[in-house]
Order: sequence, then structure tokens, then C-alpha cells
Amino acid sequence: MPHGKRFLEAQKLIDQNKVYPAEEAVSLLKKMPPAKFDQTLELSVELGIDPKKSDQSVRSVCVLPAGTGKNVKVLVFAKGDKEEEAKRAGADYVGGEDYAKQIQAGWMDFDVAIAAPDMMSVVGKLGKILRGKMPNPKAGTVTMNIEQAVKEVKAGKIEFRADKLGVVHVPIGKFSFSEENILANFYAFLDTLLKAKPPAAKGQFVHGISLAATMSPGIKIDWQKAMASVTKKSNA
Repeated sequence: MPHGKRFLEAQKLIDQNKVYPAEEAVSLLKKMPPAKFDQTLELSVELGIDPKKSDQSVRSVCVLPAGTGKNVKVLVFAKGDKEEEAKRAGADYVGGEDYAKQIQAGWMDFDVAIAAPDMMSVVGKLGKILRGKMPNPKAGTVTMNIEQAVKEVKAGKIEFRADKLGVVHVPIGKFSFSEENILANFYAFLDTLLKAKPPAAKGQFVHGISLAATMSPGIKIDWQKAMASVTKKSNA
């Protein structure tokens, strides 16, 4: 399928044989022709892991300091005091069996599901349906601290995991974000990713990084400089 005029114009700005410092990559991205909607910015990171080995799986969460730019709809499975806590925190939907039945009937109008531990007998039945939205203790979405969980998700908390090819894909904001906010999210995510390196993964952990907007070609980022910047900031 041939690319459109906007994509081809954007492509002219990039040297495909070059890797760019993160700051230059973001600046280039912002110079690309805008779309008719606020494009999502996606970061792709190729990792030096064997995704077939369970001890080399990469999965974690990150709170993006500038948020995702998306109004995240949150469903909370809770009852009693925790139900009231979820409502106060700003959850869009709060309930139990009623929402489980709606989900089984095909309703999925939410982005993240959070559950109090005592509701997992209800939520557990939805595992095959929810898949990527299934509440998980490791992601902080099965918790007694419902208020904190809801507020973090609303503020820009994202969950990420390496796919079958050992690549992590994450949204780090919107095209309308300032360069400073995009870079703040970029470095916050990269810092979290490096901390999520499994002990069983030996050698070079990051093999490549690229950044793209929904309607633009990817820009290769100099991962060595980016990692050096993260390490420097962490040690400061």
C-alpha cells in the first residue's frame, strides 16, 4: 500500500541511515506535517533478550511525568468502602458482578481495569476476555490502595511488556505535547525500562530505539547516548 503525501513529506526530513540524539529526533518529529487529529507518539525499543525464556520476560509499569495526553477511562471492581474510595478518586465506572456481566456481553468501553483483592473471584472469570486489560498485582492494578491506583492511571501510568520478538512498544504522549514534555516522558520511560532488565538477560540490553507519530515514519534514536543520559541523571 503506497504512503500518502503527508508521510512522504515527513520522510524527506529524515536520513534513514542516521541515528539521532533524542533531542534532535523529537525536534524533527515536531517539524513533520501535522495530521487532522492529535497523533499518538509511539516509542519502540528492541531488546537483547530471548523472549521465549520466561526468566527473560520484561514487564513493568511507568508513570509518565507529562501524562499520556489521553483521557483514560478506568473501571474499578470494588465494594463497600473501596467502592466509595474509587468514586472519590475519579474512577469512571465502579461495581462488581454488574460490570462483569456487561463485559461478558461484549462491553469494553474502558482503558484500564483495577480490582480490590476481594473482587478477584469475580474478575478471574473474565481473564480470556480482558486479556491486556486484566488486573494484575505486578502492574499495581490489583491493590488495596484503590485511590492511589486510580490517580496514577489517570495521571499517566502505563504498563508495558516485551512482545514475542523482544520489542517494547509504548505511547509516550501526543503530537501536541511540547518538546520538553515529550523528552521528559521519554527519559522517564527509558529509566524504568533499564531498571526492568531481567538478571538472566546478559550482554547488551537495548539494541535499538525508534520514535514515530501515528502518521509519520519512525526516527531512529541514538540509544547509547540516550542510555548514557539516563545513567547520568540517575547518578546525579
